[in-house]
Amino acid sequence: MLTGKLKNQVDEIWEVFWTGGVTNPISVIEQFTYLLFIRRLDEIHTNREKQSLLLESAFTNPIFPSENNNYRWNKFKNLDPQVMFDLVKDKVFPFIKTINGEDTTFAKHMSDAIFMIPKAQVLDKVVNLIDKIPMDDRDTKGDLYEYMLSKLQSSGTNGQFRTPRHIIQMMVEMTQPKLDGNKSDVICDPASGTCGFLMASEEYVRKQFENELMKPENSEHFHNKMFNAYDFDQHMLRIGAMNLMLHGVEHPTVEYRDSLSAVHDGNGEQKLEDKYTLILANPPFKGSVAYDELSPDLLTALGKTPKKAAPKVETDEDGNKKAKKGPSEKTELLFLALILRMLQPGGRAAVIVPDGVLFGSTKSHKEIRKAIIEDHKLDAVVSLPSGVFKPYAGVSTAILFFTKTNSGGTDNVWFYDMQADGFSLDDKRTPLIKGVELTTEADVIDATLPENESLQQIKSAPSEHNNHKLNNIPDVLYRWQQRVNESSRTRTEQSFYVPVAEITSNDYDLSINRYKEVVYEEVNYDEPQVILKRIKELQQAMDKGIADLEAML
Repeated sequence: MLTGKLKNQVDEIWEVFWTGGVTNPISVIEQFTYLLFIRRLDEIHTNREKQSLLLESAFTNPIFPSENNNYRWNKFKNLDPQVMFDLVKDKVFPFIKTINGEDTTFAKHMSDAIFMIPKAQVLDKVVNLIDKIPMDDRDTKGDLYEYMLSKLQSSGTNGQFRTPRHIIQMMVEMTQPKLDGNKSDVICDPASGTCGFLMASEEYVRKQFENELMKPENSEHFHNKMFNAYDFDQHMLRIGAMNLMLHGVEHPTVEYRDSLSAVHDGNGEQKLEDKYTLILANPPFKGSVAYDELSPDLLTALGKTPKKAAPKVETDEDGNKKAKKGPSEKTELLFLALILRMLQPGGRAAVIVPDGVLFGSTKSHKEIRKAIIEDHKLDAVVSLPSGVFKPYAGVSTAILFFTKTNSGGTDNVWFYDMQADGFSLDDKRTPLIKGVELTTEADVIDATLPENESLQQIKSAPSEHNNHKLNNIPDVLYRWQQRVNESSRTRTEQSFYVPVAEITSNDYDLSINRYKEVVYEEVNYDEPQVILKRIKELQQAMDKGIADLEAML
């Protein structure tokens, strides 16, 4: 867990950047990440040196060749501020941009990276503060990075906003990534941002498959094939790539790609069909893409006919000609079609969608829901509280869990009406669990469980514990793992099963309110004469009070 001291150190570093002229939060995180990355490279180099000395073997894989030895963090951190500034800006920064070779994916992301620290004094202060942060613990690195990302207080363009870490971890816990030889998962996020889903998956795999990771074939898969990310924002790609490398994934696939476009970037892979076994995503909401920019098969999946006709021309009030906008399609629907295309048969997905996807009445909405339910297997719909994404957005959302089968298989769909996530549902998102230090959002996942008991060991469901009304996540995880016992639950409870026939008869509506039964308590009111008598008595008391006040004046 990130301690208060470390939080204060990060806040102090942030303040130095801010007062030093780097005021854009994304830019602060980028510059912060560059310096963390430089420090991490020196640590890796030092560990390799020690290992070669211990094994009495030649040091064959240095990160910093002998001619670049002065580029190392522990070499330049004590230099005169101006000398250090010139060295880092003119030598070290260009060096890390090609750390894995000039033709690597990482180098492509870094090609337009800019060193934005304006003054030697600012760099000197930041380097000294970062040097004091203990980075030996892997969890500390993750929490430190997540705390930095939590400082992004505004959403990006095209509906992008940060997914809370505890929601990410809940989705990872429910999908359970595997590392087991040829059964290992190949994980992807087609709208990756800072790679939060991949980071949580990496942490889960390291924890659950610690022994398996020691095997050479599993280690090779883990470092080179397991984690894949795509985005069309170069800032996010750079942060995501460095984030994964800081967490110890040596060669993640983090690539620039407009996943929805019919025109790709010429890297030889025109389509990503049947490639991944697990997809975790929070794709952009509220965006739209014109038909002529889309991959035709995505339109076909939504029941639309791809057309490449020239745009129609119309005239305005002044007689000037202007191109008429062609039809467009919503990004959240397109991403669902894309994810179905990207998954291997048997592959599974957990995708956050706005509520409109669940009950929208357009042809596209119905077609994508029909495809998931009838052509594949819809496993679950978890409805999230409407304030989960505040302060970025107040949109109501849900998580769809489904498996690609190409042959149907949906029989009963598990619904969960999640009403609390451990934080207030306003813009402040204040932690609600008392007596538990919540430095990062992920700390709320197990906050309501008895000490030293796992979800499998507890004898009563988390919904029976006192903190359930403040945080439903432990109950979601518990009931998901024990869902074989959920068939007896009634529609008045938070979780229940709905037969596929009922969903089909309701035009494939997946809104939980369509199926949940609400029990209203009968309220008895007094007779009108009794209420009127009570009002008269109150009025008389008020009149007497006013008269007493007048007498005192």
